[in-house]
Amino acid sequence: MNDEMSRREFLKTTVGAGAVLVAGSILSETRTASSAVKLNELDKLVITIITDNYYDALRPDAPVTRRFRTAPGQWMHAEHGLSYFIEAASNGQTSGFMFDYGLDAPGVKRNMDVLGLDVGKANAFGLSHGHFDHWGAMITMLSTNKDKIKKGTPLYLGEEAFLNRYSLVPGTNDRLDIGQLSKTDIEALDLVRVIEIKNPTEVIPGAYFTGNIERVTTYEKVPPSLLVKRGDAIVVDSFPGEQAMAFNVKGKGLVVLSSCAHAGIINTVKHVQKMTGVDKVYAVMGGFHLVNAPQQVIESTVADMKAINPDWIVPAHCTGFEATITFAKEMPTKFILNTAGTKYTFAA
Repeated sequence: MNDEMSRREFLKTTVGAGAVLVAGSILSETRTASSAVKLNELDKLVITIITDNYYDALRPDAPVTRRFRTAPGQWMHAEHGLSYFIEAASNGQTSGFMFDYGLDAPGVKRNMDVLGLDVGKANAFGLSHGHFDHWGAMITMLSTNKDKIKKGTPLYLGEEAFLNRYSLVPGTNDRLDIGQLSKTDIEALDLVRVIEIKNPTEVIPGAYFTGNIERVTTYEKVPPSLLVKRGDAIVVDSFPGEQAMAFNVKGKGLVVLSSCAHAGIINTVKHVQKMTGVDKVYAVMGGFHLVNAPQQVIESTVADMKAINPDWIVPAHCTGFEATITFAKEMPTKFILNTAGTKYTFAA
């Protein structure tokens, strides 16, 4: 695509290829979700937000949160990025998992140090998708902790995580190259074992990648401003391999943890319900990718989330201001404003 090509011309040239790609991914995803996966129940699940777009030291705690409080020499780095550290406990054993890595390596490292998070306690690593605000700090984090990370530790990710991605600058036809994660660079570290998945996969005991997410709603669409290079063509990205996470807390129900939910957060939750055969949803957390979404899409999403009726709803990262305040208004007793450094504890 030439830079001067209009948005309309670009969409005309890519809509056919995009439709075929989306149709193909939906067929694959339908097969993936066709049989239920029995999730091992957790006695306790702790999700710590290493970094996110927002930090507020004065925000009060909710019953399931413990927020980081700024003190002299102790503060949180916030950025347009997202990173989680997960601790899953069952049968007296606790396993660690790092999910996404944020953008700024020094900021992510500082937050982990301040929060007392030890990357050496990660039994596996995972990446949601190939956008740089989720993998930007990954290689630096791995390379500077080679003495802590056990050689051969799995790194789970979905298909197409290593493709070059682009976006259109909001309100313009200007295409921005937003980078490409290098599998070669990761493997050159001779440290982690890259495992690419399409189907639901247990990454540590009681913690699951969703596999490719089935698309069932009519209104959750990937914005045409998000592009990917497949072969020689730059087309609208359908994110067939983006991964979310699923947990089943004993006596509480499902916890669904998204990264950006390009597949749609309602699609993601419904996929997890179908994938597990569990209807009760305890918490839905993460980026919902409703930033700059039409208000009608936001309202449809909130209405469907109210019907799902989780105990807790925690929008983060790319959810966007308008969607976040709509969730807060429409689900006030369930809504938690996410902040960098917050630790969420879900226990039986």
